[in-house]
Amino acid sequence: MDLSFGEIFLSEMLGTGMLVLLGCGVVANVVLPRNKGFDGGWLLINFGWGIGVFAGVYVAAESGAHINPAVTFGLAVEGTTSWSDVPAYVTGQLAGAILGAVVAYLAYKQHFDAGDEPGKKLAVFSTGPEIRNYGWNFVTEVIGTFVLVFVVLSFGPHPIDIGPVAVALLVVGIGASLGGPTGYAINPARDLGPRIAHALLPIKDKGPSDWSYAWVPTAGPIVGGVLAGLAGGAFYG
Repeated sequence: MDLSFGEIFLSEMLGTGMLVLLGCGVVANVVLPRNKGFDGGWLLINFGWGIGVFAGVYVAAESGAHINPAVTFGLAVEGTTSWSDVPAYVTGQLAGAILGAVVAYLAYKQHFDAGDEPGKKLAVFSTGPEIRNYGWNFVTEVIGTFVLVFVVLSFGPHPIDIGPVAVALLVVGIGASLGGPTGYAINPARDLGPRIAHALLPIKDKGPSDWSYAWVPTAGPIVGGVLAGLAGGAFYG
């Protein structure tokens, strides 16, 4: 069934918004003070993002549940998704990511006000490397996203064809295995949208949004997705 620009946009916006709301929410729960999940650790964050993907895939089922520009580009290169539909997917994903981040901020407003560490406030919204080396950070994001998109393609033409549970577990696995160096954006919208929200929101005592790093979790996943689309087209086509 062919979908209109608006139908794709709305589906992807809602799905990506749910993903980012739950994903940013779990990070806020772990890193901001006076939360019940404070200091809950990396695996709690991994599972929180996995459940966010689980929910987002269900919500965006109508459009195939890309909820990630890297997936959209990978599927376009592979040939499943029409290039003419890519703008609707990507703009919907970015809008949803901004919206989800804003709602997560509202849910944790008091805890943002109670905290005094700008770096942890930024970490709720966007990723950052443990060892800052743009070249190697880029490589890490390419590898993680390649795994995501290549495995998706092994199951079918869209993430919804794998099933939400399988996609969620895949994301948890990537985070546990490959997420340590950079925080595993593996999704340009997931990082760029919340980073924009961080820059615009009136967050108390916030620091800079680290725009010098922002190209890594944007470009790295796109490259990884495209490479996975090329490999998937050759291997599974």
